[in-house]
Amino acid sequence: MIPEIGHLALILGLCLALVQGIVPLIGAQRGNTAMMSLAVPAGRGQFFFVGLAFVCLAYSFYANDFSVLYVASNSNSALPLEYRLAAVWGGHEGSMLLWVTILALWTMAVTLFVGKSLPEDFRVRLIGVMGLISVGLLLFILFTSNPFERLIPAAVDGRDLNPLLQDPGMVFHPPVLYMGYVGFSVAFAFAIAALLGGRLDNTWARWTRPWTTVAWVFLTVGIAFGSKWAYYVLGWGGCGSGIPWKMPRSCHGWSAPP
Repeated sequence: MIPEIGHLALILGLCLALVQGIVPLIGAQRGNTAMMSLAVPAGRGQFFFVGLAFVCLAYSFYANDFSVLYVASNSNSALPLEYRLAAVWGGHEGSMLLWVTILALWTMAVTLFVGKSLPEDFRVRLIGVMGLISVGLLLFILFTSNPFERLIPAAVDGRDLNPLLQDPGMVFHPPVLYMGYVGFSVAFAFAIAALLGGRLDNTWARWTRPWTTVAWVFLTVGIAFGSKWAYYVLGWGGCGSGIPWKMPRSCHGWSAPP
């Protein structure tokens, strides 16, 4: 039942993203305040339903629901809880859902923190462009990468998470990195909103600077987590590098030459 709720939530999120991405843009073009007023509630509603879908998938991993194909392919009942939850983004379908959830989170932040100091038509176009980005991702997930696809009959146990991903880096690195990558969609939306509104001066760049800075900080921290993880797990200069003089002394009891 929980996976079906998650699937339905994604569909409702797509419907609201379509409203968010189409109706307010038409309203801004026509100067229709009633249509423009739908931008904020549609953006917040989309965040609610996409976030609900993500919670449903996370619960499926927590509950070891191996009737869900994605859970059976990327988890196991013997996995520690933190890695079961990290396995939510351990494969393609879950990573895409995490991506669109973070995009919805950024959209929610825009609806809350883009102040009234900005022209209303610009604010509406900004939220509308972010809605169109969500539409593309949600369509991709629903038609090609559905994380809630059922496995009938259900598996007795899962295949387990890739051993390389069973690491604390998997818990922190992807979400923080995605916050940085997806955060730059706000800067993109500012640029497109400026083009649509004919504001081709430098004003929109000043408006987007705080958002770009926050995204850049997340991206930097995410890359830092990833580089440490890659060093000691993937062998970028670590034990797995195959280059003896670059291996730490703890590798196979080998000591580097003086």
